[in-house]
Amino acid sequence: MDRLDKHTILKDVRVREALKKLDVLAADAILFVVDHKNGLKGSLTDGDLRRGFIKGLGFEDKIEDFIQKNPSYVRRGEEFTMEKLEDFKAKNFKIIPILDDEHRIVEILNFKEQTTIIPVDAVIMAGGEGKRLRPLTANTPKPLLKVGGKPIIEYNIDRLKQVGVKNINLSIRYLGEQLEDYFGDGSAKKLHIKYIKEDQPLGTIGAILLCEEFEHEDIVVMNSDLLTNIDFKDFYESYKKSGADMAVAATSYQVDIPYAVLETNQDYQVTSLKEKPKYTYYSNAGIYILNRRLLKMIPRNQFYDITDLMDKVLAMKLKLITYPINGYWLDIGKHEDFIKAQEDIKHVKL
Repeated sequence: MDRLDKHTILKDVRVREALKKLDVLAADAILFVVDHKNGLKGSLTDGDLRRGFIKGLGFEDKIEDFIQKNPSYVRRGEEFTMEKLEDFKAKNFKIIPILDDEHRIVEILNFKEQTTIIPVDAVIMAGGEGKRLRPLTANTPKPLLKVGGKPIIEYNIDRLKQVGVKNINLSIRYLGEQLEDYFGDGSAKKLHIKYIKEDQPLGTIGAILLCEEFEHEDIVVMNSDLLTNIDFKDFYESYKKSGADMAVAATSYQVDIPYAVLETNQDYQVTSLKEKPKYTYYSNAGIYILNRRLLKMIPRNQFYDITDLMDKVLAMKLKLITYPINGYWLDIGKHEDFIKAQEDIKHVKL
């Protein structure tokens, strides 16, 4: 039984059936009462039943007589959905129904399992051959190599799902049919997964033009061979608040100089002295958010890397920001990275 079935009940059933469902739900004990077209009519909790019994209602009465008739909800695709959800969480709501334009429940959001709804589509680049990981990738595409018993790419898909991203496009080429077989259309995960098939290598962003359409204004693009617990919600909010056209996630590298460093001017005159300084540099982490209108800048049917797009964004004086990843991040490109990932996964929550 999925979450929608567990938390909905028809308006004309008897109280006894409602009590049974509420008992099974335990800590998540709330039911949303619907008509035969799944239209929301109200909500029902143990407290609503107790108040009904106090008023003289009985076990054989219809639950429609007990319900709260104006429950809180979020409408799918509604503007400011994220802000509304944050407000609900602040008020200690645990479960919220998601409605379509006809007031029908299409999804149940449980804040313990899904933290928010980010209004983006996602494109995951999963077409590379993973040559540096051979022979592991001789018969298995790198994204499906398992770390801690789970394919690398699945960690990223599950993390996107956790923040409400439903539309995911996988760019595939090398052994891509294995990815299609593994994930199918995404329905097993309550996602919509589509596949972009490159007939020729199109670089790290060129294949995005093969996508049929995007529902949202913004797109998350990421490499498939990353292990990371990046906060996608904070990443998205930073991008939107900045008014940027594109954002790139970055990892920091600290370089410790074991000697005193002399800084000089063009005449070699010493201007300062730093004793064993530490320098921090930021490196591209392979995760991006970009506005859909930037797709017009990408040449069709040509090899085109996302760094080429970043160069063009800068050349056109558009706004490109960086977002430092403060948590865990690992690019699994070499055998030593794969070995490290197997150990890290024992200690890092992804």
